[in-house]
Amino acid sequence: MKQVQLEGDSALVTGASKGIGAAAAAALAEAGCKRLWLHYGSDHAAAEAVAARVESLGAKAILMQADLASRAGIFAFTEALAPSAGEIDLLVNNAGHLIARATLVDFEEDLYDRVMNLNAKSLWFISQAVARGMVARRRGVIVNVSSIAARHGGGTGATVYAAAKGAVSAMTKGMAKELAPHGIRVNAISPGTVDNAFHAKYSTREVLDAVAKATPQGRLSTNEDMAEVIVFLCSKASANILGQTIEVNGGAYLI
Repeated sequence: MKQVQLEGDSALVTGASKGIGAAAAAALAEAGCKRLWLHYGSDHAAAEAVAARVESLGAKAILMQADLASRAGIFAFTEALAPSAGEIDLLVNNAGHLIARATLVDFEEDLYDRVMNLNAKSLWFISQAVARGMVARRRGVIVNVSSIAARHGGGTGATVYAAAKGAVSAMTKGMAKELAPHGIRVNAISPGTVDNAFHAKYSTREVLDAVAKATPQGRLSTNEDMAEVIVFLCSKASANILGQTIEVNGGAYLI
């Protein structure tokens, strides 16, 4: 059986300062990645802590800051990434956020643009920047992070976020078909309710406890649950998996 091993690979993880991104960065380093570019939005202290963790696991960490919710931030990031983009073997498009809950009648255009930019547009153009080098080398892996919200439309005030994550799932399939002939695999994970800062901000403990009780596995997912599947999808153990959005939610999508 093929082992999950990424010895010597280089990876870029967006949204790596906390949550799923931070756990994925550590897991990739633990699996053998030797260099990790770690994107973060605004929390420099948290990003530095993740970088220290990655380096304690034997990998070199390179921090890169950008506001991916703005058009200017997306293209400033891809421009800054350009000198290194051709060296990246693994891309984890994790950056994403609800930003704010707002109903249809109250949803302002600026919020719409920021949600779509952060969750979908940045993923597309960062993938474009990195894929050029992957195509030239005829190898590489891209793992996107969608959401269970893409399947059910999201909770109250999260419709645009859910739509953006639906776009992520669709992009995953289209990118996979386009890039597979060049030796590049593209897949996605679809987290359910993860017990992390994202859901702590937009839910209450009572709501989260109710979700855990209703989930067949009887608990919320963890950042590490997501990270382990990301590493699997980056590895040769998943060599025949392309264009899939893997539901990682303890059975929550079954109910």
